[in-house]
Amino acid sequence: MSGGCTSRQAKLTLDANWRWIHDVNGYENCYTGNSWDSGKCSDPVTCAQNCALEGVSRDKYESTYGVKQVQDGVRLNFVTNHEYGKNVGSRLYVMEDDENYAMFHLKNREFSFEVDVSELHCGMNGAMYFSEMEANGGKGIGNNNAGAKYGTGYCDAQCPHDMKFIDGEANVIDWVPNLNDEDDNMGAGKYGACCAELDIWEANSMATAYTPHTCSVEKLYRCEGIECGDNSKGERYDGVCDKDGCDINPYRMGVTDFYGRGPEYPVNTLKPMTVVTQFLTVDGTDSGDLSEMRRFYVQDGEIVHSPPSTILGPDKDTDSITDQFCDDKKDLFGDVKDFQEHGGMAGMGESLDRGHVMIFSLWDDVEVNMLWLDAAYPLDKSETDPGIKRGDCPGGETSTPTYLRETYPNGGVVFKNAAVGEIGSTYTPPPPTAPTEAPVPNQAPVPAPNQAPVPAPTDCGSSGCCSQDFASCVTWCGTTESECLSCNQDVHWICGEQQDCKPRWNECSNDKNSCCDGLTCVDVNPGYSQCRYVESEPTLSPQSNPTLVPTTPSTVNPTLSPVNEPTEAPQSEPTSPPVDSEGCYSMNYKNCLPEEFPTEDSENTCTLVWLPDGAKSDCVALWNECGEPDSCCGDAVCFGDIGNSVCVPPSSPDCTSCDDIPPPSLVNKNKACADVPNVLNKKCNKSGGWKNKGYCKFSCFQEDVGYEGIVCCDEPTSTSASTRNLRNVSS
Repeated sequence: MSGGCTSRQAKLTLDANWRWIHDVNGYENCYTGNSWDSGKCSDPVTCAQNCALEGVSRDKYESTYGVKQVQDGVRLNFVTNHEYGKNVGSRLYVMEDDENYAMFHLKNREFSFEVDVSELHCGMNGAMYFSEMEANGGKGIGNNNAGAKYGTGYCDAQCPHDMKFIDGEANVIDWVPNLNDEDDNMGAGKYGACCAELDIWEANSMATAYTPHTCSVEKLYRCEGIECGDNSKGERYDGVCDKDGCDINPYRMGVTDFYGRGPEYPVNTLKPMTVVTQFLTVDGTDSGDLSEMRRFYVQDGEIVHSPPSTILGPDKDTDSITDQFCDDKKDLFGDVKDFQEHGGMAGMGESLDRGHVMIFSLWDDVEVNMLWLDAAYPLDKSETDPGIKRGDCPGGETSTPTYLRETYPNGGVVFKNAAVGEIGSTYTPPPPTAPTEAPVPNQAPVPAPNQAPVPAPTDCGSSGCCSQDFASCVTWCGTTESECLSCNQDVHWICGEQQDCKPRWNECSNDKNSCCDGLTCVDVNPGYSQCRYVESEPTLSPQSNPTLVPTTPSTVNPTLSPVNEPTEAPQSEPTSPPVDSEGCYSMNYKNCLPEEFPTEDSENTCTLVWLPDGAKSDCVALWNECGEPDSCCGDAVCFGDIGNSVCVPPSSPDCTSCDDIPPPSLVNKNKACADVPNVLNKKCNKSGGWKNKGYCKFSCFQEDVGYEGIVCCDEPTSTSASTRNLRNVSS
């Protein structure tokens, strides 16, 4: 593994609910189909004493349960026919040793794994998650003599009643078959098995979500009555656990073209991917309160960041789970704030402190056909209401277990290379791409919005250490500055460990100067700021053959520059500097050019200006992003749409010939861009997929939500999707 991870193989064990249950003195069934043997199981204690869980041989894992070892991982098959009947799905736990589950502590860490969901269709769920189970599976409680080795002790935030054994007793009281299961294998008893749950990955090839679920109890808690929060009794929000959770499903949050089957999606579910989730604390320590969960993907050697939501409103849309996000989301959806009532992010962190078991599973949904993941749900609400549509699956018969088991029995999911480590250590980021042109010296990188001044780099000489958080040292990227900066990880060289300052990713809302040296306090949302690393502005230096104005947008800021140069220079000739002045020449209206920089007889001087008072501060340089109309330096004008504006010279740019090519989702519905103004207002300049592909460029401009820095001419060049391949090849 990369970074500070060490690689080792881990054993998996099958959940007890899937195993054969027979009498301890022979091989007669204690449980057959969906019913208990009333003779052997007259009460919970007697049944636990009379019955045993059978072990599973290596070949039976595959031939009976569809669990197959693959290189660096495991494949779970959907339906497996065997000599005694049919098995559907599976649930597996990662073992520390032969008697205990591996326990994971995720605060101030990141978790990554590889997954292939290409064979999972609407209604299926290949899940990877953590639950606050006992390390030994409850061995020694009641008559539980099996323990983790045999997959006992499962619990989650839904307080499932279908667990056959809970706390060393059989769940036989009031046990009834589940009539929704047409294979007649499932049932439910009086008791439920509750505990906090962290769903890292619930997904098929059509939709995905990650969700923390909090509880007011610790470890496995055997519930009964109202404390189980049963849906069938109308008591969902009266139980000890939060069943809704606080999820991010990109589709549900308004980004409908981020994740799906095909290359038109930034995350293409027809290919394997690495999923990375980071768990940030308020102070960057393992003991601090959990404050944020962040997600990104690595596919085909490229990092794909989760898109911000598009439906929460100004200053609320975000790409990570925080308490504020959960409040805003549930306010919009009209949901009960059960997650917050059971502790919110801090409560989830307390659960993680107690340790969680890593779980892999594959299942279908006999209750509601997985509509809550990939279709419209609940069914009694309009699909157009916020939060109801969770994916493009149609629901209906094609999402039912009966249809899925008959149609896709050989479907499955592959999980590989699960890793837990320090932030930035569990995946290998792609190498940086060399720019096609040298960055122009007059253009600085785009600053983060509303941030404090960028700190100057510190010269440590030969001393110092490699660091991720700018506070503590790491050694897995080398011990010298050259080793650190060339190890291709998200690390930096600092002058030794720093104390009494806030490390990277920590909140700095109340003290903008509290971040460790090398970090900047950046306003992330109103009222919330975070210590982040921001690239320093480059120092201008003389060049033998300087280029004063790029003929194409600079590689430093490729998306925000106008497509064409301004039609006129702001001044016909640069003004001459006054005698004995402290002023200087500038190409970006903010920073001074070196004295040696040639300013006469140059071919391109349309942005060359004289700054009589020298370099400026507290304003935005030319071609950089501007948030306010008056934020640009000098005579520069903040040009563009709200939230997507850039400082340009005072003259207007020429118009651009824009095409009007619709995305596949509109093509499939035989719709043109101009037909769906409501869609344009949600997608243009908001959807990452639309921005990357340039969908509906002309119509977006006509609706006053045009792409950044682009002024379209009066007519579109093309409205046909058939020209897309030609356009991409030529671009």
